[in-house]
Amino acid sequence: MNVGYLYLAIAIAAEVVATSALKASEGFTKAGPTLIVAAGYGVAFYFLSLVLKSVPVGVAYAIWSGVGIVLIATIGWLFMKQSLDAGAIAGIALIVAGVIVIQLFSKSAAH
Repeated sequence: MNVGYLYLAIAIAAEVVATSALKASEGFTKAGPTLIVAAGYGVAFYFLSLVLKSVPVGVAYAIWSGVGIVLIATIGWLFMKQSLDAGAIAGIALIVAGVIVIQLFSKSAAH
């Protein structure tokens, strides 16, 4: 396995934690959640920069943003009681399909 994908997983996890804390930061007026947001995005971008040493930027960003969107939408639905209508679910399914297509069929993806 390419170590870039381990770094990508760390970048995605950090971004998801940071984005999840955004709502709790209440416009950066709450210190604790604001620190989580800043640290999470700092870690996310640091590891994303490491990913780019071995994975093409377009592929890395597509996976990072796509997986992040799916995870954030799921967290919003499960923990923040945000609803997902049929259009949102279809869009999320297409994002997942896109990430799978990149991994299975793209010669640009680092394997």
